Formats: sequence, structure tokens, C-alpha cells
Amino acid sequence: MAIYRNHVGLIAIGAYLKGRSGAAAAEFALILSLLVLPLLNAFDIGVYVYQRMQLDNAAQVAVQAAWAQCAPAGKVPATVNNYCPGLSAAMTTAVATTPLGSGVTLGAPSEQYCCPGAGTITCQGSVATTTPTNCSSGQAPGDYIFITASYSYSALYPSVSVASRLTSPITRTAWMRLS
Repeated sequence: MAIYRNHVGLIAIGAYLKGRSGAAAAEFALILSLLVLPLLNAFDIGVYVYQRMQLDNAAQVAVQAAWAQCAPAGKVPATVNNYCPGLSAAMTTAVATTPLGSGVTLGAPSEQYCCPGAGTITCQGSVATTTPTNCSSGQAPGDYIFITASYSYSALYPSVSVASRLTSPITRTAWMRLS
């Protein structure tokens, strides 16, 4: 009788191992995990790129605020001897209105004499220490302000995302001619 029970047990185990019910669900679970990882990475990298574009916008908003605060009133060079009071507050307020808001950190603005070219500018040096010379075109150089903005990015899925290896904080620079 004991031999018969063992034989029946072996038959039951063999039937279980040959059974196909639930195999599709197990295969789907394995494949799904392989498909989810790339989707999470694509989403996380998309968020990083979006925040980088938003930071470009925030830096541009800051230089536009600097221009609006100083240039129309003729208070240039703006960063020398506090010639344009309220410059820092105007830039900070302007950046706070962007989608990244108070998460954006502004560096100290720098101001230089620069000559515009075909899609680029060539700078001669700081307005505080440089006596400008005419550009190669014969025109006087312009007074340009440069602002660096940074934003600390953290990956949404740090343990599985390659976005956690991207540069953080994100740093972008914008510039605009004041005069």
C-alpha cells in the first residue's frame, strides 16, 4: 500500500510539472517587468529634459527682468557700484513666477563689454575693470549682462533610472544686451 501511495504522489507531481495553467500569467509578469524599466527611464529622462528647458526659460526671464529694471532708465552698467538698485530683487521675483519657482537659484550676475558677431558674441572683459575698445566692425561694444541659474534635479525613480546619473544641479546661463 505504501508503494502505491508513493506512485500516486509521483504521478501527481508529474502532472503538476506538465500542467500549463498559469504559465501565460507568469510569462506576462516576467515580460512586463522588462517593459516597465525602459518606460520608467524614458519618463524620467523626459522630466529631466523638461526641467532643463524650464530652467533655460527661468534664466531668460531673469535677464529680461534685469533689462527692464536697468536699461530703460539708463542705469548701466547695472552691476557696478549698485548703479541699478533693486536689480537682484527684480530678477528673483521674475524667476519665482516661472514653473520651477523658488527651486531656482540665481548666481551673481556678471556684466561685460562684448562685440556681437554672426550668432555669437566676443567679450572684452568685465565692465568694472575693462575700458572698452571698438569692435572689429568699428562699432562700440555693447554692455551685456550674464546670469547663471541652477536647479537641483532628483530622479523620480532613482534606483532604476539612468536619469539619476545625469548632471545635477542643472545649470544654465542666459545673457542680454543692456546698452
